[in-house]
Amino acid sequence: MRRILVSVGALLVSAAILLAGGGLLSTLVAIRAQSEGFALPLIGLLLSGYYIGFVAGCFATPYLVARVGHIRAFAALAALAAAAVLLHAISQNVMVWLVLRLITGFCFAGLYMIVESWINEKSTNEMRGQVLSIYRIVDLVAVTAGQYMLILANPAGFILFSLVSIFIVISIVPIAMTKALAPEPITQTTLNLSKLLRVSPIAVVGAFSVGMANGAFWGIAPVFVQQLGYDVMMVPVFMSVAIISGAVAQWPVGYISDLVDRRLVLIMVAAASALSGLFVYVYAAESLSLLLIGSGLFGFFAMPIFGLSAAHANDYAQSDEFVSISGGLLLLYGFGSIIGPVLASLAIQMASPSWLFAYTATVHILLVIFGLFRLTRRDSIPVEYQEDYVPVPRTTPAIFEIDPRNIPSEADDI
Repeated sequence: MRRILVSVGALLVSAAILLAGGGLLSTLVAIRAQSEGFALPLIGLLLSGYYIGFVAGCFATPYLVARVGHIRAFAALAALAAAAVLLHAISQNVMVWLVLRLITGFCFAGLYMIVESWINEKSTNEMRGQVLSIYRIVDLVAVTAGQYMLILANPAGFILFSLVSIFIVISIVPIAMTKALAPEPITQTTLNLSKLLRVSPIAVVGAFSVGMANGAFWGIAPVFVQQLGYDVMMVPVFMSVAIISGAVAQWPVGYISDLVDRRLVLIMVAAASALSGLFVYVYAAESLSLLLIGSGLFGFFAMPIFGLSAAHANDYAQSDEFVSISGGLLLLYGFGSIIGPVLASLAIQMASPSWLFAYTATVHILLVIFGLFRLTRRDSIPVEYQEDYVPVPRTTPAIFEIDPRNIPSEADDI
């Protein structure tokens, strides 16, 4: 453990600070937008704008780092992100906010990619599993802590945006002060959809579906809780229950998927996610206890679907294609997250707040139907040939460089 902390400790500190600030910002923007009186479809568009910027940042960051280096790129992106966050509190114009969300998504993608690529460079093959586990814990704790910082001040004021900006700026310090040499240039992020479809159609549909459902959840759920009549301070509780239950689910779901046809587990988990969404749709407004039970059920079943999709794709991929396959699926998750908040916000506006989860249930039901269809189109791979399931944070494609399933090679990214 000491060896790991000496090697990547400063980078993990920067990651924790960024993740905490990002966790607070995602919830704060939705709540503040509603308090400013933005129409719900516009709130959905703002949330989609973040993912548009994020996907763009995944493509552009390798070029930026190649031009000016890791530390200068990190400092520039952090400064731009901190300024964009503060401008949210100054302007109440929805179009200005949309531009700011695009910028913020772009910057956060770059910041995460730089940190994760650097962690990968400092991780030996023997350390990868431990480093990834620690990073996963950092991700869980930091994002959960970020949710609860919402209670520190009134979301309608300036303080919370200032706090996020401070977090972003402070994240520069460990990176700037490290004595470690800068790593190799970041691997270019590209997407070859036809190749992904040849490898695993159900993984492609699964990753995109998770983006549509979970992207809507992360963006619209804070508005959903408030529109049901619950106090704003219940928002971090609702969100953290889903986060923690989703993290807890990774081990049992992954363990079972290593023992049987992974498609069956994916289909069953997607079906349970649909039922969980319907549970929230029916009962969330009745009591706080039922609301939180629904959040826990949704998080437990919905959060592992991306990991199952990526694991199934890599069961059929070549051994040196892990990073490119998983990174491509993560980009598809991002594209789904662009669409999801807009569709969910329209559903809520046309019906009621609970239609957020009627929407997610619909997405998961469609995934179940496609999964059952795929069972008739391809024989299952023998269990002994399946790759191990490893829970990985859904941050940027660079995270898959750290994964112990990654076998370094000269293969081109897809």
